[in-house]
Amino acid sequence: MGDFHRRDLAALREAGRYRALAPRTGVDFASNDYLGLAGDPALRAAVTDAAARGVAVGSGGSRLLRGNDPEIEALEVEAAARFGCEAALYLSSGFAANTALIATLPQPGDLIVHDALIHASVHDGLRLARADHVAAAHNDAQAFEDAISAWRARGGTGTAWIAVESLYSMDGDRAPLAELAAIADRHDAMLLIDEAHATGVWGAGGRGLAAGLDGRANIVTLRTCGKALGCEGALICGPRVMADFLVNRARPFIFSTAPSPLMAAAVRAALSLALDDPQRREALFHLIAHAERVLAPLGVTVTGSQILPLVIGEDRATMARAEALQHAGFDVRGIRPPTVPPGTSRLRISLTRNVEADDIDQLARALR
Repeated sequence: MGDFHRRDLAALREAGRYRALAPRTGVDFASNDYLGLAGDPALRAAVTDAAARGVAVGSGGSRLLRGNDPEIEALEVEAAARFGCEAALYLSSGFAANTALIATLPQPGDLIVHDALIHASVHDGLRLARADHVAAAHNDAQAFEDAISAWRARGGTGTAWIAVESLYSMDGDRAPLAELAAIADRHDAMLLIDEAHATGVWGAGGRGLAAGLDGRANIVTLRTCGKALGCEGALICGPRVMADFLVNRARPFIFSTAPSPLMAAAVRAALSLALDDPQRREALFHLIAHAERVLAPLGVTVTGSQILPLVIGEDRATMARAEALQHAGFDVRGIRPPTVPPGTSRLRISLTRNVEADDIDQLARALR
């Protein structure tokens, strides 16, 4: 490797932003396995049963070649029915799906208005997008409307696209979806909603915070399968014309090997486990309420969600505190820029069914 790469890594170390892989050890306060399904015996049994009935591990090619397995198609049909939309498309990851949406659907002459704290995958899509784009202040519905109105006043005649997350992964707060949907209606705009951290946990029947908006012609949702569903991949849900257009035009879909058919079978089972059993969600809600009571006095932000940030500010201090908690047996990770804005480095405390109330109490004692 060249001198540039060594200098860049040295600069990251100097700034306290060097990253390194670490094993999963300690009590889980770091994962996105919100319902504890990733290691659930029922999900393992579903995978074993699928393999026994001949579901393949590998797809063997892209979906447009020989990779279009019946198990993947069955997942898409079931997902569309469960989420109340015309069509669903299964991709290998949420990152690939977000990038495909932003890079493919908006056209030249359109405008993408995205939340200032939108996920990195959307930013990568924006680099490939053929439409102009502008950031709106975080969770400020009026800022989105003002951006669209100003663009129209300058002569914009295309379609406006609003891109948000329903539940933000680093702050744990929620987008004003009802207001944004009304804005989309008023301006003949499209609303793209990333439901990664809400699917399986929030909304009617665990169908996400966008539950009830699905099925509308101007709504596209993204539901990842690697968080509360405990599997892998992502489902893009929306109008049939959207799915057909992505199949024909989305490069991350066309030129990628299709996801594992065995994983598609696992996701089908996970949808049933997550959406049909409210007790799983209710148990998580009890943990969230308990954590808010015992962690709020210690400076942890109460968000009303399973994501509780403790903002420290300085990068090195954040990582030192994370390391101390890890040595004490708690898997809590430090989050630094560029994942979060400069000056807001934090401990991201994630609540999952992999912990009990006593684990939260012990974490509180360690934080003190």
